[in-house]
Amino acid sequence: MSNLYSRPVSFLDRGIVLALVLCILIVPVLNLGLPQSHSMHLGIFNVTQLGKFLCLALLALSVDLVWGYLGILSLGHGAFFALGGYAMGMYLMRQIGDRGVYGNPDLPDFMVFLNWQELPWFWTGMEYFPIAMIAVVLAPGLLAFVFGWFAFRSRVNGVYLSIITQAMTFALMLAFYRNEMGFGGNNGLTDFKDILGFSLQNNNTRVALFVCSGLALLFSYGLCQYITRSRAGRVAQAIRDAESRTRFIGFNVERYKLALFTLSAMLAGIAGALYVPQAGIINPREMAPLGSIEIVIWVALGGRGTLYGPIIGALIVNYAKSWFTVAFPEFWVFALGALFVVSTLFLPKGVTGLLQRRVKS
Repeated sequence: MSNLYSRPVSFLDRGIVLALVLCILIVPVLNLGLPQSHSMHLGIFNVTQLGKFLCLALLALSVDLVWGYLGILSLGHGAFFALGGYAMGMYLMRQIGDRGVYGNPDLPDFMVFLNWQELPWFWTGMEYFPIAMIAVVLAPGLLAFVFGWFAFRSRVNGVYLSIITQAMTFALMLAFYRNEMGFGGNNGLTDFKDILGFSLQNNNTRVALFVCSGLALLFSYGLCQYITRSRAGRVAQAIRDAESRTRFIGFNVERYKLALFTLSAMLAGIAGALYVPQAGIINPREMAPLGSIEIVIWVALGGRGTLYGPIIGALIVNYAKSWFTVAFPEFWVFALGALFVVSTLFLPKGVTGLLQRRVKS
């Protein structure tokens, strides 16, 4: 039975793992092991940028797990990413103590400014790293579980499910914009000082965050590969290709959908948690509908249903975005739209489709 549900590891699978391992090993050496005057020295700005790209690649991977293997086009993963980011941001805010503008060790600066008298109940314990890390996966996972429980049991599919996921994200964004929600309103959470006692301005801390981002992506990639090669992965693909038939032969379709959707949300939350200390801010704009659509473009360009394709797509698009927004900031939106049109019309299997054909030839 094991041969029935397994498939060989492809050259591109091994290639992406090797590339990630080399990146995790080489980047710290180029930054910490070489003096700044050396021509091969990698500046801390570039290290931080690469770390954020790896977090966004993990986010794209989480979307591909449900879109590529379940056929669920989620336009709401920006919400899961932001919830994980907010959980990390709450922990980082609690580490500021009396070093804030108002010098209040009990309340974050934005709460003092808004005349809050006490910390909201949902901030309780967020000064402890283990509790914050539980919240990083629990908050997006719980939202995905509750949403999926009702949506999948009601057998909402296709474009209707995509619209509902985007509506959920938009509603959550509007809620987080409100000051009374206790998450910083329009400005969000920022002005972070340190993590686990290490200054976020220190180069070693920045490099460590980069390494953690790379390891999280590597572990998540391995986990997703294990799942998609397992019996559960085969059932998921059967649901994607013929849901009614899969249900008819006795599989609990809703259970498989709910499990993978919840896992995908948790991975997105981890991506958000690693992204925030490197970006230095988390605000409701991370939940904007355009952001979730952009994630789908990363996956489509890279090649959905491959796991390594979305990683490649996320790295390509975000590097292009960082270059375009500096060189031609007014044209980035048009360039992004052109990428989506080109990938849809001429690259139906994404960049990885071209790579697969080249490897086979």
